[in-house]
Amino acid sequence: MDEKKRVILVTDGDESAKQAVQLVAQQIGGRCISQSWGNPSRLTGEELVTLIKKTPYDPVLVMFDDSGYHEEGRGEHAMRVVATHPEFTILGAIAVASTTHFSEWTKVDVSVDRYGNLTEYGVDKYGLQDLEVGRIDGDTVYSLDQLHIPVIVGVGDIGKMAGQDTVEKGAPITRKAVEIILERSGYYD
Repeated sequence: MDEKKRVILVTDGDESAKQAVQLVAQQIGGRCISQSWGNPSRLTGEELVTLIKKTPYDPVLVMFDDSGYHEEGRGEHAMRVVATHPEFTILGAIAVASTTHFSEWTKVDVSVDRYGNLTEYGVDKYGLQDLEVGRIDGDTVYSLDQLHIPVIVGVGDIGKMAGQDTVEKGAPITRKAVEIILERSGYYD
């Protein structure tokens, strides 16, 4: 029997996020499902499952985006399909903050601010520490709490965060979030 694919979920899918996630996947020897980008997500969960199964790389980073849709939108539905697939092991999720009009939020185990510091507080879209402990506001985070994800790391807007997470700088905040997931999920064991 083949080993299960190990997957990291990313709740952002715009062009900046795509570039940052692709770079970080390459840096760690994994693969980003580049076709998963979109604002909102364009591919269904079933289409993403097919693409994940085809990649020979590990871990696999997959992006999901609802583009501000309230409650479970297209991106979150696709994320639910991927996260509950029996042939995948979900290592964790990167919960991305946004300025949503609908106060959707999720619990996070830890956040990484735009300076690369770990904090028990959530962070906002700009990667600045928020007021809530263990919680982040975003527009594609609605269903994370229901999916039993082992490690959820909160970050600001991937590839941006006031210029602190750009591809030109090596997307250091995104990379740190991925490394935390790999470490805490037991990936290296």
